[in-house]
Amino acid sequence: MKKTFLLTLFFGITLFASAQAASEKEESLYGSAYQTDYEVKQQMNLFKVNLTAIPIRNYSFQYERVLSKKFSAAISYKFMPSGNVPFKNSIIRMSDNDPDVEDMLNKLTMSHSAITPEIRWYVGKKGYGRGFYIAPFYRYAKFNAENLSVTYEEGGLTPTQNTITLEGSNTANTFGIMLGAQWALGKHLVLDWWILGPHVGKSKGDLIGNSASPMSTEAQNEIRDALESIDIPLIEKTVTVTANRASVAFDGMWGGLRAGISFGFKF
Repeated sequence: MKKTFLLTLFFGITLFASAQAASEKEESLYGSAYQTDYEVKQQMNLFKVNLTAIPIRNYSFQYERVLSKKFSAAISYKFMPSGNVPFKNSIIRMSDNDPDVEDMLNKLTMSHSAITPEIRWYVGKKGYGRGFYIAPFYRYAKFNAENLSVTYEEGGLTPTQNTITLEGSNTANTFGIMLGAQWALGKHLVLDWWILGPHVGKSKGDLIGNSASPMSTEAQNEIRDALESIDIPLIEKTVTVTANRASVAFDGMWGGLRAGISFGFKF
């Protein structure tokens, strides 16, 4: 229901801006203003690729439609294929090089995707998709995690090592404002600088793993301590371990920053 409302709001704003564009055109045709040759021939569709995200295994694409001199609507899609956790070494250092955390992160694989609609307001004189802009946006993101393995010992005099593996997902809904600037590079090329786009909201998800055989109380405590050592800022987590199952539920604030340089073409 929440996502349906937000998308309806986005398209409602888009239709409003389109109506404003039609009003400006009508005003021009009736002589109260006039359109330059450049404005008449201006390409109103822009397709861009975020170049700066590629080195960290993020692939981000954006389509933008110019609606009027001051407004445009855009929608972005980004994804990261399954692989190692980004900035893994930094997270390990933040845990004071905890060997349990390091072992879990070395095995853990992650992927994610996000959809981000936005409305752009070009505040300068050029407009029509050029110059400095302010862009309120909404982002829906989903993160998937696999192979979160926790090793524990079972047995008395001759203990054996066993492993329980957790997997699951986390979704986040955030809102933010992007400050950026865009330039036309000749007739068909465009450069878009996402200067800074902070966003904040809520997230929720869980990781679940089932044991092939019942686990002792000592093993449960060992697994619980290992999962409790995972620290995510601003996120509340609830760790539950039973004889046959281990789970981590996440619920709390979520945020991030959008930034980068996109290059594309207009048509």
